[in-house]
Amino acid sequence: MKKVKTGVIHGRFQILHHDHLKYLLAGFERCEHLIVGIANPDPTLTKQDAADQHRASLAANPLTYYERYLMIREALVEAGLNLEQFSIVPFPINFPELLKFYVPMDATFFLTIYDQWGEKKMARFTELGLKTEILWRRPLAQKGQTASEIREKISAGEPWQDLVPPAMIRLVEEFNLRSRLSPT
Repeated sequence: MKKVKTGVIHGRFQILHHDHLKYLLAGFERCEHLIVGIANPDPTLTKQDAADQHRASLAANPLTYYERYLMIREALVEAGLNLEQFSIVPFPINFPELLKFYVPMDATFFLTIYDQWGEKKMARFTELGLKTEILWRRPLAQKGQTASEIREKISAGEPWQDLVPPAMIRLVEEFNLRSRLSPT
């Protein structure tokens, strides 16, 4: 497979887990330089969408942009990439007209599709005339891990460490995430 020069991949990564890492590495395998976009980088670039209303809630977005930046950087370096092989940027998916300010629009945009939200993102990218590649399309039942489930385990004090790359364990503790997720 011939690699494209620049690939763009995105997600909220509201705790980076093993399936996120598989997604990131699948994108990296297809390009020389991977740009990882962090969706919902701050509340001003987040809004409700009928295709998936959960994504915009404060409870679904407990980590800051910077915390997610660190998680992505540490996970990719731990997986063997060097810092020159990828970049991490904000990715305002809810405001597609702003993407041109964050990523090169001539890159190849990689997607995975599991549900109506994935289909809607594909339609947005098509409307913008972006070159896209679907890494995989699967039924929602085959999605695998979710960050929501991992956050629930962290909050409840249940085992979660085997669901994330090793660097995330240290970062979750450093961010004091369990106390931030626990009901007050």
